[in-house]
Amino acid sequence: MRHALVFGASGQIGYPLLGLLNRDGWRVTAVSRTAQSDEPGLHWLRGDLGRADGLPGRVDAIYSCGPLDAFAQWYGTSPIEAARVVAFGSTSIEVKRGSADAEERDVARRLREGEQRLFASASERGAAATVLRPTLVYGAGRDATLTRIAHLAQRWRRFPLPRGASGLRQPVHVDDLAAAAFACHGAAATHGQAYALPGGETLSYRDMVARVLACLHPPASLVELPSPLFNLSLLVAQMTGRATGMGEAAVRRMRSDLVFDATPAQRDFGYSARVFRPRAEMFEARDDEA
Repeated sequence: MRHALVFGASGQIGYPLLGLLNRDGWRVTAVSRTAQSDEPGLHWLRGDLGRADGLPGRVDAIYSCGPLDAFAQWYGTSPIEAARVVAFGSTSIEVKRGSADAEERDVARRLREGEQRLFASASERGAAATVLRPTLVYGAGRDATLTRIAHLAQRWRRFPLPRGASGLRQPVHVDDLAAAAFACHGAAATHGQAYALPGGETLSYRDMVARVLACLHPPASLVELPSPLFNLSLLVAQMTGRATGMGEAAVRRMRSDLVFDATPAQRDFGYSARVFRPRAEMFEARDDEA
């Protein structure tokens, strides 16, 4: 029986990946920071990349569904033997590389260095590594963008955007990402490669947000403001702690196209992502993921 080690197993991508591995007959050792209950074929360890007691000495595959830089650092020193490694990164490696925000540039740097370290370590150990770079993730109520927009809109019954928020986006569902990680294992063409994983539909930032607002119960209103008024509103929200993480660079990107090519992933492991049809429950976290 094939054996997989999964980090971030109770997270938004890891959880559906466990289901795919289980249904395919894998034995899984799963790592989570929160206590979980074992099931047939699934053994949980409580811990993280810093410390997880009881890790197996050898597995057929390691999957990382958490921060890439931390995983790459762990993998570079871990004695665990694994012929296959699949890890999630982010398209932020490209999007934030030239950002005016120093913190965003640092995110891109850490992603880039994490990828380089992972591939180098895998090569030294005779393992095959693949990095998957999702775009804008949604579907499990755990993401920091669309779920946050949904929660704020539910609280305010409306959500403001600056006029001209027409930059293109490709939101991708967590189940499609889990399916991509699962499909990579048996695809030799993916060895040593990094792939962008966009969603199956390209739409404007404004239309993306409008669909989120429309699916809520009750639906919320989209309020488009002139840029000076929006900037003033954002400043007030930042001062009151209601818009942390929404800096000038993030607002500027609302008018920029962030579009990625899925063709390499489609060609090499049959990647297929759904169109963006959000439902209210997609922005509600499950109790077992708390």
